[in-house]
Amino acid sequence: MVDKVILDGRTIVISHFEIDNTGGLKRIAVHFPVTSEDYHDVTTLLYKGEFDVQVPAKDIAFRGQIVEYSTSVTNLYKSGQVGTFKLVLLEVKE
Repeated sequence: MVDKVILDGRTIVISHFEIDNTGGLKRIAVHFPVTSEDYHDVTTLLYKGEFDVQVPAKDIAFRGQIVEYSTSVTNLYKSGQVGTFKLVLLEVKE
């Protein structure tokens, strides 16, 4: 069971994981909870758009970029809230 991914060295605990192959490139989809306390750090990381991606449970590592991104809550600045982020990353062809 995949319970975490690592983006540029930051471990993200996930609640959903899918992997497939798109045109010979790895594509992963993940869902993960983000608290109001972690919101700023997580969104700052995601603004980069491209990451070193690791999936330790599957022994997978690749350079990936965001191709889809959404969140269930648009304002996590209010204390005590938790939103679900959905992220799809596609391997960058080198």
